[in-house]
Amino acid sequence: MALLISVLEQGMIYGILALGVYITYKILDFPDLTVDGSFPFGAAVTVRLISDFQVPAILTLPIAFVGGALVGMCTGLIHVKLRVRDLLSGIIMMTGLYTINLWVAGTGYVAIFDKENIFNNNLINSIVPGFLMSFKNVIIIFVITMLAKYLLDWYMSTKSGFLLRAVGDNSTIVTSLGVDKGLVKIIGLSIANGLVALSGCIYAQQQRSFEISIGTGAVVIGLASVIIGSSLFQKMTVFRVTGSVIIGSILYKACVALAMFAGIDANAIKLITAVLFLVILVISRDRKRAGRSIGRGRKGPVAGLEREEGVK
Repeated sequence: MALLISVLEQGMIYGILALGVYITYKILDFPDLTVDGSFPFGAAVTVRLISDFQVPAILTLPIAFVGGALVGMCTGLIHVKLRVRDLLSGIIMMTGLYTINLWVAGTGYVAIFDKENIFNNNLINSIVPGFLMSFKNVIIIFVITMLAKYLLDWYMSTKSGFLLRAVGDNSTIVTSLGVDKGLVKIIGLSIANGLVALSGCIYAQQQRSFEISIGTGAVVIGLASVIIGSSLFQKMTVFRVTGSVIIGSILYKACVALAMFAGIDANAIKLITAVLFLVILVISRDRKRAGRSIGRGRKGPVAGLEREEGVK
């Protein structure tokens, strides 16, 4: 049971990160490595606010999101205004954020074990019934994750959200509408990194500490979650894309947990992550090729017959 609870907690926390990666990878087609810096940035801001400024834990959530959005905006400005390639823009910000995160947190490791957080405070402890205390963290993370998901779904249904999707599909159309596609990219990167920093904020409070290296490989986890979710649930209309991404994150964390449960050395977890991600990429690529082959094979009379049968 403890393993399952841990997988659900970690899976949903990283699911919020995966929502941000989904915006950059799937919608904007922007390989944003800023994620490896904005995730610990959200954690660094959180522990500093809680430990040094006694800011209520609940307020760290929107503050971390805004901080991450500013980081994403900087990446966008470097790419759009300074005309630096997308990949290099993310690398520049990721590298710079390492030092910034140390400045913000004050040191490479900060513990907040004796501080109140979103999972352990007087209000939460008085609201949650005793028989649900074991699942308190899961419930809180689930509520925050669903709130982030539905707010993102709502945003994607707005005019700004449609423009964001249009920039990724065909930026020429956006330009023809008289809209600055660079500004749309900056907005998309801001929202994406805001979600990533929010994930880091929750992670720091769940772990009750900040460690400078927690962002290493974060973009790989996010990409793997997006690919798993979009590949497994692409034909299941009951799931929105955002929902499938979150489920993909939980499945990914479950695979890693099973590998560790099988006795694999914890020091090899990064290697397992890289290999698992490679396998996922190869499988998803082969499925796409198979789909294209089937599509080409159905051209001509057979496809016409299928269309006629469908009409009948």
